[in-house]
Amino acid sequence: MVIMCSVCAGFLMLTSCEKEGEGENETKISYNRDSESHNEGQNCMSCHRQGGEGEGWFNVAGTIYTAAGNSTLPNGVVELYTGPGGTGTLAYKIEVDAKGNFYTTEDIHFGNGLYPVAVGSQSRKYMSDPVTSGQCNSCHGESTDKIWSN
Repeated sequence: MVIMCSVCAGFLMLTSCEKEGEGENETKISYNRDSESHNEGQNCMSCHRQGGEGEGWFNVAGTIYTAAGNSTLPNGVVELYTGPGGTGTLAYKIEVDAKGNFYTTEDIHFGNGLYPVAVGSQSRKYMSDPVTSGQCNSCHGESTDKIWSN
């Protein structure tokens, strides 16, 4: 199954979330060139979750930056594979929007873990450890480096 999506990431900021759609699980999927997302670098799922104030309950969300880490990387892709280093099966493909955010409300089946790849126009950056959660910016930009590619 291949899906397209985009999201926000980073720091926990409940006060900056929008109140629209509270109590609803509206379909929200990011895509290249779209500029409707917000709060780059913040943890999207602090608002976009069941009972949260954001529209839709995200299952994967985050922000991708350039290698320098001082600006976001627009219009890339996040791929989730069943094996490390882009091996196994491509399980999901999530487009990154014009603001560098990626997100989706689609069901993501992590199983024993999926291996993320951040894809820019010039490089592919592989995460060596599997993930079982799509809250990318709850770690990246907080306790680990930002997600980046070129």
